[in-house]
Amino acid sequence: MLKIGILGFGFMGRMHFDNYVRLAEEGADIELVAICDLRIDELKNSKANGNMATERDVYNLDPYHLYDHVDKMLEHEELDIVDVCLPTYLHADMSCMLLERGIHVMCEKPVAGSSEEAWRMAQTAKRTGKTLMIGQCLRFWPAYEYLKECVEDGRYGSIVTGEFFRGSEPPQGWFLEGDKSGGCITDMHVHDVDMIHWLMGKPERVSTFAKTVIEGSLYDTVSTHYSYPDGKIINAHADWTLHGEHGFYMGYRVNMEQATLVFENGELKVYPEDAPGFTAELSQDSGYYRELRYFIEHVAKGQPVSVCTPESAAGSLEIIEAEIRSARANGALEMVSTKA
Repeated sequence: MLKIGILGFGFMGRMHFDNYVRLAEEGADIELVAICDLRIDELKNSKANGNMATERDVYNLDPYHLYDHVDKMLEHEELDIVDVCLPTYLHADMSCMLLERGIHVMCEKPVAGSSEEAWRMAQTAKRTGKTLMIGQCLRFWPAYEYLKECVEDGRYGSIVTGEFFRGSEPPQGWFLEGDKSGGCITDMHVHDVDMIHWLMGKPERVSTFAKTVIEGSLYDTVSTHYSYPDGKIINAHADWTLHGEHGFYMGYRVNMEQATLVFENGELKVYPEDAPGFTAELSQDSGYYRELRYFIEHVAKGQPVSVCTPESAAGSLEIIEAEIRSARANGALEMVSTKA
């Protein structure tokens, strides 16, 4: 049985908690035994803020061992897996330390605060032989998996144009400290950047316009064009300064050679060139659930993960870094690193 500890019990820690509980109830050979957070006494009786709803507002943590420091948790627990749901700037050092201790790591996105740190994480995982997977959950989100399948099997030909968007009201807390979160461009926009990377590979160059709306938070709204050798037109836009009760939104419109796919309001519409349009039948499971199920199955079998590898996540962060350089240069075309 795989024994699991969660490190960080904010919104994402609770989201992962919900899905580990579900997986255990469904018969997965796991046991969630420990939860660690510097503010655990406060958080266990309070609601976490996020752009999606967790299973409950207040959590009963009586069945679990609670810790306020990772050293205490590791001293008292024999864990196979630690799920790192800490602020981004802590990901690299914490993940590397855990890997060095012989523990498999599930690390939330973005992989790290810089691609240099991300590559250090990837190299540590390779050297220690332990599994490190990054929580780029869109790779497991049914509507995005469907698009990936269309690209892979060529059922509608190649992508001609594509636009991706996600947005929400402003987040709270450390997310608005740009030196910790990287701002919207690194924390939120990275989802669509990673999807573009996964679907089409790295672009050669990017042109980005971005704006800081909330002082100190880095770029809060961003729009990027991605340049590929075959000339396809790809754009991604993210904005976490939306107003009122707009709520969270994510979607895409992708035009392929023989079909157009539109994902919005939780539905994926497919409009083939030579057949009636239809609504795709998709799993109702979230990407969070499906990525964690994939991760624990591969750890249990001793198999390496091939989706959301640290190397691939580092490559997505290299695209983000090119976008930041472009934004600072008022949209000038910037080359993307070809390391991965």
